[in-house]
Amino acid sequence: MDDLLERLRAGLPAEALITDPDVTVSYGNDMASFCEAGTPAVVVLPRTVEQVQHVMRTATELRVPVVPQGARTGLSGAANASEGCIVLSLTRMDRILEISPVDRIAVVEPGVVNAVLSRAVEEHGLSYPPDPSSWETCTIGGNIGTASGGLCCVKYGVTAEYVLGLTVVLADGRLLTTGRRTAKGVAGYDLTRLFVGSEGSLGIVVEAVLALRPKPPAPLVLAAEFPSAGAACDAVCAIMEQGHTPSLLEIMDRTTVRAVNKLGAMGLPETTEALLLCAFDTPDPAADLALVAGLCEAAGASEVVPADSPAESELLLTARRMSLPALEAVKTATMIDDVCVPRSRLGEMIERTARIAEKYDLVIGVCAHAGDGNTHPVVCFDHLDEDESSRARASFDEIMALGLELGGTITGEHGVGVLKKEWLARELGPVGLELQQGIRRTFDPLGILNPGKLF
Repeated sequence: MDDLLERLRAGLPAEALITDPDVTVSYGNDMASFCEAGTPAVVVLPRTVEQVQHVMRTATELRVPVVPQGARTGLSGAANASEGCIVLSLTRMDRILEISPVDRIAVVEPGVVNAVLSRAVEEHGLSYPPDPSSWETCTIGGNIGTASGGLCCVKYGVTAEYVLGLTVVLADGRLLTTGRRTAKGVAGYDLTRLFVGSEGSLGIVVEAVLALRPKPPAPLVLAAEFPSAGAACDAVCAIMEQGHTPSLLEIMDRTTVRAVNKLGAMGLPETTEALLLCAFDTPDPAADLALVAGLCEAAGASEVVPADSPAESELLLTARRMSLPALEAVKTATMIDDVCVPRSRLGEMIERTARIAEKYDLVIGVCAHAGDGNTHPVVCFDHLDEDESSRARASFDEIMALGLELGGTITGEHGVGVLKKEWLARELGPVGLELQQGIRRTFDPLGILNPGKLF
């Protein structure tokens, strides 16, 4: 320990090191439940690429594990500390280095908060579309590490589609540049995409070149009540089959609607079994919403209410963004799944999840990015009740098994981390697992980068 601190101090300013155990323990984990976490030996908060390189060279020489962290809003344990590790918190590397309206790119450090970047590029008439629900606090580096999504993925895609290039500090301290600043580029293997979603297991992202889009018009939102989740999902299928391109298409089940009303007094209709939110940011969103309203009514909607203004639309989007904190308030703990299934199986996924909730006598609220089949079943439980905690874990695993059965994936945007390691192996199969482990060893032969995550 003394040798580690001495070597780190040789290349870092005093304010970059935290050794007080009462403080370092607070960096031990992200927001996931049921994920083991160790105690860091030290927390390092670098401000420069050179400082990150020094940390990695020191870690390699001493064979000390390094766990990179952003805002720790993750939901899979991917940012959880390993015992005796160096926690490398990148939150102080928070500069927006460049915004180019001509090239439509932004160059940023990993600690830039998503919402800060979004507001900065809006001043240039541009947008950075990926918008996780935690966008006011989550960082771009964390978004890249977990390949995060958001509410607008149905039209604009996920983080991976906006990362053009990266600067990465490798396990041994070398600096790697991947990708490009250009709109096109196919030179060599796509190492940039390899790092996106790697959860800090291949290298430390210290700079990113991000694609931007023209700022779209303010969206208008439609809310439709349905007597069942299946009927709401039928409407989703009809909307997509007819070729519509909403900027948002979200479902909240009855449990989620009631939780949001209780937390924020939002006035959502508690009589509904499923509430569908559909938004368009097209030149004539009212016309698009009128067509969607007809499809919702044909699918059995009991009421369809288009918003009259962007302000009313924003209120509905705020209600959707409140889903997770509202469900977290139901019990003392939550397990948040992010199983993604084909849109054609979405209704079955939601309805069978409700049966799992009944089977285990638990509160499980479901909200979903319905446009891309990404469901978020949120298991609410009392973490002090051993039996209820056990049932929560069992229900979580059954939901993941259901997702695979329906032709889906165990994670659409939250990542694997600690929580889903066993399930990743099942999804990849033995050959896929062997190849991915081999890739990891190529980048990190000593196994010091975020050990215990993914595999």
